[in-house]
Amino acid sequence: MNAMSPTETPLDMLIVGAGISGIGMAAKLAMQCPAKRYLMLDRRQGLGGTWDLFRYPGIRSDSDMHTFTYQFAPWTQDETIASAEQIRAYLGEVVESCNIRDRMRFGRQVESADWDSNAGLWRVKASLADGTTEAISARFLFLGTGYYDYDNPYDAGIPGLSRFKGKVIHPQFWPEDYDYGGKRVVIIGSGATAVSVVPAMASKAAHVTMLQRSPTWYGIRPSRDSFASRMRRWLPAKWAWAINRTRALRMHEFLFSRARAKPKKFGAVLKDMVREELGEAWNEADYTPPYNPWEQRLCLVPDGDMFKAIREGYASVVTGEIAQVTTDGIKLKDGRKLAADVVVTATGLNLATLGKIRVSLDGAPVNPAQHFWYRNCMFSNVPNLAVLFGYLNAGWTLRVDLVTDWLTRLMVQMDAWKMDVATPVLPADHDLVESQPLDLLSSGYLQRGKHLVPKSSTRAPWRINMNYREDKAEMASSPIDDGVLKFERVRRDIPLNLTLP
Repeated sequence: MNAMSPTETPLDMLIVGAGISGIGMAAKLAMQCPAKRYLMLDRRQGLGGTWDLFRYPGIRSDSDMHTFTYQFAPWTQDETIASAEQIRAYLGEVVESCNIRDRMRFGRQVESADWDSNAGLWRVKASLADGTTEAISARFLFLGTGYYDYDNPYDAGIPGLSRFKGKVIHPQFWPEDYDYGGKRVVIIGSGATAVSVVPAMASKAAHVTMLQRSPTWYGIRPSRDSFASRMRRWLPAKWAWAINRTRALRMHEFLFSRARAKPKKFGAVLKDMVREELGEAWNEADYTPPYNPWEQRLCLVPDGDMFKAIREGYASVVTGEIAQVTTDGIKLKDGRKLAADVVVTATGLNLATLGKIRVSLDGAPVNPAQHFWYRNCMFSNVPNLAVLFGYLNAGWTLRVDLVTDWLTRLMVQMDAWKMDVATPVLPADHDLVESQPLDLLSSGYLQRGKHLVPKSSTRAPWRINMNYREDKAEMASSPIDDGVLKFERVRRDIPLNLTLP
């Protein structure tokens, strides 16, 4: 490699995304690598990522907050199923406690990132709302951009939707302060979004109907965990947090494995819970999915709130296929018609990799689907790049904790060796057997996006694994110098400039 220009003062890391992933990375740098120079960019005007984007009624976590929050920042509230507002507040507290707010830059849309091999730097360009651009150089690039397309939700091709005279809303673009009081609402879809929106809207709307093409599996649990609350009252905070987090992890692992091992028995238990909640409102056809539990993500119904709304007559579930949307409702193929003033299209999302940033190596575009995952975060033969992709069958933040710990360990070791570049090298004649991690679940958005994600093998380190405990053991015990990572040095005859742009 050639020497860098003496005028360059690059960042040690540029973080893209101010959501759970990006904040987790910045917090680990602040705690474990305090001398590192880094910035965090986000296209939005506030922190939170997905939890700032989605503003639909009732939005809440679909994971226990003991596993959805960072290991280093315990969740201390009684609610273990939290609202988006509570999650944003929690992230704000982490930002303040780790003193990383001055490293955050909002209103920056990262457009491109090109690796300059001669300098050993990522050359990043970001655009601002006023049309100007910023150029930033960084040794390491961390993309905490999530995996949803923030601009283009999935278009289900609903016939006749354009002729509807009422209000059509996609949850991804919920209008601020929209008043749906007294209106007849039909929500198309039966996933986690619809299940959250139904009880939230039912309290004000004239009636809410959830229109599903096929039923969904539901899990019912209290929104408050009395056991966890008792642990916090009776034990020192550190002990209580360890017990509550471990208990939540093990419980989720047990339920997932039981659902996969004995789907009929597990499904019968889930249906019995729903039947008990609904009473006379129970209808076998509306609550018998055509797939086994946890073949798609289980929809969480805290406190059975959706079923309470149905039981009390404020909401209902209809199973059927749409023939045509009319000016004042929806006509089904079986002849039924649902009157509506508002149609909510909770029909799904699209995947997007790398935050739709144009990533290249010396000008040659990087196609993630042509690379293998390395250590759950890097790409084969791509230097100094980490991308966060969470668990499909567990809390997203569990992966954030593991990956950010490993990356800071990598950076500390590279400093000790005086190395600047780390590349997971995979030879062209490799014998890796490919697997498809997205096949873990049959959810539509995952199956539609399989062609966009990096490859995964059947063995470490060339995979994105979906087993947290396996990953935790592997990433903690594997040496940084594992014979796969290739390290290089770039001469730097410049002083360290601590003035951040």
